This record gives sequence, structure tokens and C-alpha cells, in this order.
Amino acid sequence: MQKPVRVLLVGESWISTSVHYKGFDHFSSVQFETGEKFLKKALGSLDNVVLEHLPSHLVMTCFPFTVKDLNEFDVVIFSDIGANSVLLHPDVLVQGKTMPNRLKVVREWVAGGGGFAMCGGYMSFAGFGGAAKFYRTPIEEILPVNLQTFDDRIETPEGAIPSVVDTDHPIVAGLPPTWPALLGYQDLILKEEATLLARVEDSHPLLACWDYGKGRSLAWASDIGPHWCPMQFVEWAGFDRLWRQVITWLARRE
Repeated sequence: MQKPVRVLLVGESWISTSVHYKGFDHFSSVQFETGEKFLKKALGSLDNVVLEHLPSHLVMTCFPFTVKDLNEFDVVIFSDIGANSVLLHPDVLVQGKTMPNRLKVVREWVAGGGGFAMCGGYMSFAGFGGAAKFYRTPIEEILPVNLQTFDDRIETPEGAIPSVVDTDHPIVAGLPPTWPALLGYQDLILKEEATLLARVEDSHPLLACWDYGKGRSLAWASDIGPHWCPMQFVEWAGFDRLWRQVITWLARRE
């Protein structure tokens, strides 16, 4: 019997603080939130997939340091987590010690056969104000797209309709040619050797993939949940099918 596909989802959590003013008096509150539930639901019906979520506040200390550690997983997904969270372990930032460059470790792991994906968000690719800062890093090298060096968000509150380009590819097999509208996405540049699977607003890459060394890599330019990926999209039956097929392809189980 084949071993389950082990998926590590990195990011997709945030902590929000609020100050509440009530006349003379005021108080503050803190809320922890996560955005992985729709992907978790999509993969939950598959007996051969195990999803582990590493929330953003644990990435600096808990993301794997070696290829051997990453080999515990078949697929790694970065979603709404910036490069600094992976680069700056507290021993580097506070103690001034040297530590492995974990972006280089990911590159080595993919070249050796791992499956990697980056999904869009305010802290993905270049990100809000360029703050995610994956451009000019080993992650940009393994992705099927080149990244902007500035704020790469394209907000489409009016809705932008995606369309499938390569209907024969196993990632999008069985999906309709057009999908529900998205409310935003990242401005990415398709690499010459990459395969474009879907685009948005006729010209922007939305979903692209390629082989890197012995491994595989994929870029999804929008969110995996609200707000860019609205309820109409995540509740669409094609959402579950799409992500099941993404994981299957990245893990070479198709």
C-alpha cells in the first residue's frame, strides 16, 4: 500500500490587535486567526493525504533546517508568509549567530525531488509594499514565475474571471474552462520554460507549474481563502478538485 502524501502548509495565520474606545474608557483585545480551513476541507476527503499546518508565529523557530527534515514531507506550501520569517531564526536576529539559510534548503530539497507551491496573499511573492520579499531569493529560482521587486498586488473588487489555458494538464483536468471570480491576485511573470495552466483577466498568470531538477514547483497567484478567493470560489466544487489535483501532481502521484 502506498504511503500517504504528507503536506506541510506554512503560514496562513495572523494575530490582530484592536483598541476599543467607549467614551472615556478603552481596552485592547488580541485575536488569533487562521486561513487554512478551506484547503484542509478540500484535502480532507482523501485518505492518502495528511496535511500539517505550521502557523506563521512558529515558522521562525520550527520550520525545518535540513533537507533530511524536509524529506518527512512530499509537498511544502508557502502561503501568506514572508521570506523574513523563514530566514530570521531568533538565534540569528537576537543572538547574532549563524544558522542555515532555509530558503536555500528548500531549493536543494526541491531539486532532489520535493514538491513546492507558493500561494498568493499580502505576504506572498513580493507582497504588500514588497514586504514579503521572495524576489532575488532561492525561492524565486525554483518557482515557475519571476517576481516583481515592488508591491505586486492587483486588487479587483469588481471580480476577475479566471480561465483555463492548458485543458490537458492533470492539475486542471475535468475543470470547466472558466471559474468563479477572484477579488485579487499577484502580478507574476511566467518563465519561458514554465507551463501556464490558468490566467486571469486574459493576460496575467494565475496558475503555473514546471519541473525543477528532480522536483516540481507551482505558483498560484491568488489566496486559498477570503478575501481574494471569495466564498463563491472556495464553495465551488472545482476548488476541492483543483487542490486535490495540485497535491497529487506535486507529489508525483498522478
